[in-house]
Amino acid sequence: MSAASWLNSEAFTAFGQHIMWSDMIGNIVGLAALALGWRRSVWTWPAQLLSGAVLVTAYASAQLSGGVGKQLLVIVVALWGWQQWTRGRQQAQDGTLAVRFATWKERALLAGGAAAGTLAVGGLFTLYPSLSWSPWADAYIFVGTLVAMIAQARGLVEFWFAWLLVDLVGVPLAFNSGLAFSGLVYIVYFALVLWGLRDWWLRTRTPALEGAAA
Repeated sequence: MSAASWLNSEAFTAFGQHIMWSDMIGNIVGLAALALGWRRSVWTWPAQLLSGAVLVTAYASAQLSGGVGKQLLVIVVALWGWQQWTRGRQQAQDGTLAVRFATWKERALLAGGAAAGTLAVGGLFTLYPSLSWSPWADAYIFVGTLVAMIAQARGLVEFWFAWLLVDLVGVPLAFNSGLAFSGLVYIVYFALVLWGLRDWWLRTRTPALEGAAA
């Protein structure tokens, strides 16, 4: 059995849902990546890269071409984010990335990019139905994930808000796509995002935290 065949084989069944190895492993690594992002560790990026690579096989097996495309872009953005954090142009006193709130201009660019991107990708998915059976929801998650990663790479607290908005659509879409483990993980993502948001927010309000061990 090849590695791809094994990844797309069934790991176990829970509550009538068939859990694939690729879906489970990719999302567990994704959870680790989010936790590392919370701790502002540069290792969040290679973890996101690995998660994206594994989830490519999960979405391919579910015949969600849009999901495959999203994960391929996740890999590209993860490489860029890794480079940004490694450069360390904005370092806190403890050697980790310094975080801040976005300026109003940056927020406008992120929101405008998300809206325009969702319209463009949703239109593409609608034009070519084979790319996604749920074009607008898939486009929303596709673009929202990229916006969140770009904000994360720049050390913006708004990164967490972007993830919250993605989760609101990601949970039901994952369950409806037969990717039950992805749906469950999105719920755990929600809790981690709330904790991460609180931590990054406090670090922008309390400079002393920047000298604490991360």
